[in-house]
Amino acid sequence: MHDDGRYDDPRVTGSTSDPVSRETDYPSWSPGATGASTPPADSDPLVSRDDPAVQFTGSETSEPTAGRRASDGPSRPVNAAEVRQPLGRRNTAAAVRFEPAVPHQPTAAAVRDSAPVVPDVPVASTESLAAVAADPTYVSRETPTREEDDPPLAMEAMRAVQILNPSGEVTMPRPDRTRVMCVANQKGGVGKTTTTVNLAVALALHGNRVLVVDLDPQGNASTGLNVPHHTGIPDVYDCLINSVPLSEVAQAVEGIPNLWCVPATIDLAGAEIELVSVVARESRLDRAIAAYPGQFDYVFIDCPPSLGLLTVNALVAAQEVLIPIQCEYYALEGLNQLINNINLVRQHLNPKLDVSTILLTMYDRRTRLADAVEQDVRNHFGDKVLQAVIPRNVRVSEAPSYGQSVMTYDPGSRGATSYFEAAQEIAERGVKEPVGRNA
Repeated sequence: MHDDGRYDDPRVTGSTSDPVSRETDYPSWSPGATGASTPPADSDPLVSRDDPAVQFTGSETSEPTAGRRASDGPSRPVNAAEVRQPLGRRNTAAAVRFEPAVPHQPTAAAVRDSAPVVPDVPVASTESLAAVAADPTYVSRETPTREEDDPPLAMEAMRAVQILNPSGEVTMPRPDRTRVMCVANQKGGVGKTTTTVNLAVALALHGNRVLVVDLDPQGNASTGLNVPHHTGIPDVYDCLINSVPLSEVAQAVEGIPNLWCVPATIDLAGAEIELVSVVARESRLDRAIAAYPGQFDYVFIDCPPSLGLLTVNALVAAQEVLIPIQCEYYALEGLNQLINNINLVRQHLNPKLDVSTILLTMYDRRTRLADAVEQDVRNHFGDKVLQAVIPRNVRVSEAPSYGQSVMTYDPGSRGATSYFEAAQEIAERGVKEPVGRNA
């Protein structure tokens, strides 16, 4: 017996036991099997090439002689084919080294896995082709719209051109008479000043004559419109206390045609106390607006976050109340008190006053609270709530630091687009329901 990795072939040694190779490891082999199971082709081992009694010929075509016996003796060299065929085993390494390589045919699964991935391409259906043949003007629903086809930058540029309106055409309807709107809410930080500035700029850019009256001692509306409001500048305080005509105080807003602003300085903080002893203190602003010689389409009054005499003056001078509501619970909590004060002013001082517009601001679509507040406000006020909702947008907060509104700072942003839609909706409502000027 040779220790060369196999037991000697029975045809050479005369052994009647089945030859068992130590390299036999294919799954279907079992001791004692007489050719019932065939080993895989790639795991068929060949006899070790170190056997001195074996001469490799590199050929597999010769068949072993059926009558060859062990009596022939090992004195004659044994052909490799004669040993390999009865054993039915191959050495893969030896086959690769000494025999010509035979290419393997790929299986169906390998061909399928190696096939290139082709992206889905919309193919016109038979119905679509038939519809086009019948009607040349037919447009399939699979055809992408212009908004889907245009890149985001192109769409943003289109929105910017639409909002800025460089041609200066009147694209928003103008009311028959002046609409005096008071932007009020006793809750601070709900977006009263931001709403006033951006709505005024949006309407002015599209052909309307707009006047903004800054009635907040903080003067934020004046800052947003880049109007000087330091100490010594004639402001709305002079109109309320010293009866100065509003035309001498109003300033044209730079860069925005058809827009004027009446600034507010820190002197307005003392007007609450000084108005207590003035005759007809609640209607001082109303008379000042009525005496203005020019004709405006819109007059926006930015109120302070309180229910004092300044806010009462604004409610008496206005015909409509625009209430910005932040989409949070605290904004809803103080809304009832504001409505009660508006009803008191309507009963005793201004019967024409009406809550005409509700605007939802700082809407965060990621929270359920914002959606719940929106549903509550719409269920309570109905059609008075604008369909346009102002989302939280950092561009809206950045614009005042540059002395601009978001309409001119970043006209393609979501905040500018939302305020533009709100202004357009207000303008369309004013045409359907014309409001007379408060005399």
